[in-house]
Amino acid sequence: MSWSEMQPLLSDACLDTLFMVLWSTVWTVVVGLPLGVLLVLTGRGGLLQNVVVNKVIGAVVNVGRSIPFIILMVVLIPFTRFVVGTSIGPSAAVVALAVGGIPFFARLVETAVREVDHGLIEAVQSMGGGTWTLVLKVLLPQALPSIVAGLTTTVIALIGYSAIAGAIGAGGLGNLAIVYGYQRFETGLMVVTVIVLIVIVTLVQLIGDLVARRLAPRGTSRAQTPVRVRLPWSGRTAQEATIAKP
Repeated sequence: MSWSEMQPLLSDACLDTLFMVLWSTVWTVVVGLPLGVLLVLTGRGGLLQNVVVNKVIGAVVNVGRSIPFIILMVVLIPFTRFVVGTSIGPSAAVVALAVGGIPFFARLVETAVREVDHGLIEAVQSMGGGTWTLVLKVLLPQALPSIVAGLTTTVIALIGYSAIAGAIGAGGLGNLAIVYGYQRFETGLMVVTVIVLIVIVTLVQLIGDLVARRLAPRGTSRAQTPVRVRLPWSGRTAQEATIAKP
């Protein structure tokens, strides 16, 4: 197959893959981020400690992570049809990719948030900071570099999942590799497809690493990073408090 014949196939496949990964990433963050934070808040010693809720959420997350993705796609076919009206194509794959990515990302968020220094949390609590203040002003900002690193890992996993989804009719680079590279013995197209996937994954990793480094505090450890929060005091206007753990 000549390059002129490969180019339109590769272009369409790349667009399908980017569509699947982009929208599944959006839903993964929208659902997985609060889910990961909730796992920390409801855990032992958490601000909203509730062992039952924590166990239920943890069990759901573990089940989601334990099912192989290709099996998950088949299991979700009725749900996917209900949501998007079809079980094939990029839009249908987004549902399965999001369901597969959410528990994966939630555990990474949980790990990142647990690394936040408890001294900062106790300092904000001692000044009257509530749960929302702690989450939005301390936990998420302090864990943000690690969350970004976890999101980078998740996006790369979703790219791999999208290639698997292509094997059962989702389209994208995976479908291109199966239909042309495997079934029609187009070795050249298979090699080019693999190279394109490597390039995409490398770019995602480089961008993720760059953003994580930019967000990380320079010349100081996380525990020494000043945290500025606004704490509402009864009968007084909101005032700023700077908390720094030496």
